[in-house]
Amino acid sequence: MGSATLLLVLSIFISGVSVIPTAEGFNCTSNATCRAIVDYVSPNTTTLLDIQTRFGVKNLRSILGVNSMPLSTSPNQTVQSKQKIRIPFHCACANGSGTSNKRPVYKVQPGDDLYHIAVDVFSRLVTYPQIQAVNHIKDANLIEKGQELWIPLPCSCDDVDGSKVVHYGHVVEAGSSVDQIASVYGTSPETLLRLNGIANAKDLQAGAVLDVPLRACNSTMNSSSLDYPLLVANGTYVFTAKNCIKCNCDAANNSMLQCEPTDIKHSEGETCPSMLCGGTGNLYIGNLTSSSSCNRTRCAYSGYTNETIFTTLVNESTCPVSDSNGSKICSSWVPLLISAHLGLLFLHLFHNSSPPECQTDGRWREDAHLVGPSLAFSRTRG
Repeated sequence: MGSATLLLVLSIFISGVSVIPTAEGFNCTSNATCRAIVDYVSPNTTTLLDIQTRFGVKNLRSILGVNSMPLSTSPNQTVQSKQKIRIPFHCACANGSGTSNKRPVYKVQPGDDLYHIAVDVFSRLVTYPQIQAVNHIKDANLIEKGQELWIPLPCSCDDVDGSKVVHYGHVVEAGSSVDQIASVYGTSPETLLRLNGIANAKDLQAGAVLDVPLRACNSTMNSSSLDYPLLVANGTYVFTAKNCIKCNCDAANNSMLQCEPTDIKHSEGETCPSMLCGGTGNLYIGNLTSSSSCNRTRCAYSGYTNETIFTTLVNESTCPVSDSNGSKICSSWVPLLISAHLGLLFLHLFHNSSPPECQTDGRWREDAHLVGPSLAFSRTRG
């Protein structure tokens, strides 16, 4: 570590000024491998291509997918200083913690020291002692130009509250709270505190890397598939089966993984295997049966091997259900209606209007309203 860095560390220690917390690695009790995500806050203006290179991400589309960016996004798109970009990587768990699986690898530049690499190059996602430990460096002051260093990004592959999730290393912004973060990412404050070993929510500090479990879409994955269990976080998409398949997760679509063939070249230059489900209408992955009723069948992706793509037929229903009065209610909105009615009952307010009318395909009519004191909404569900 350079003399300037030593002086900085000593001055901070002596003056008693607190240092922004750094990642200490996420707990991981399994010995699994999985997909993970971490925030990168760029210290200066750069490009997506530079970030892709820095983190050793093989394909730009992997970064585009976890950031919900269009596939047409240019690799030269500008990333502003302090802008967050999510980084996808492979996580490996061992000895009670999870770290990125031997990636990214950083090549030491002239004038570098471990502190600079941890703090400035990788924006405090790791500490310099962690870099020193995983690279078996005996003396932190002795690194050489051109030396390759593994940067151990924090991650986990553990289930959370009995469900499979995608662990996301969220960099805490100034002014945010545990409650706010939990609300945004669909988890509970208690879960966040437990996963991160935080005793009091008031101890959360800006700059901390927080383990946030992201809900993953349900799927029909074959356990023998090379990409099993293929966890895709809500609001993101991934490419799999050697680029033959694109899968996206949208919680608004019954939280089921939606997959379709791609027009991207096979990663090994070969022709993609058959994606036929067979059955009624000879469906291919992503196809739906056309029916006058509200029941339909989807050809779903369920994994792959080196020579085969697995498919399965999944039955889906968009049928409306009936309430106790025989009125039609959109099945996907039942919990919302129950909550609304309970709230109105609690306020001792009673209405004579019937529930919003549901079309035959199970969607709200655009003019459907449920109105009461401090509660009103109008929504169309596709």
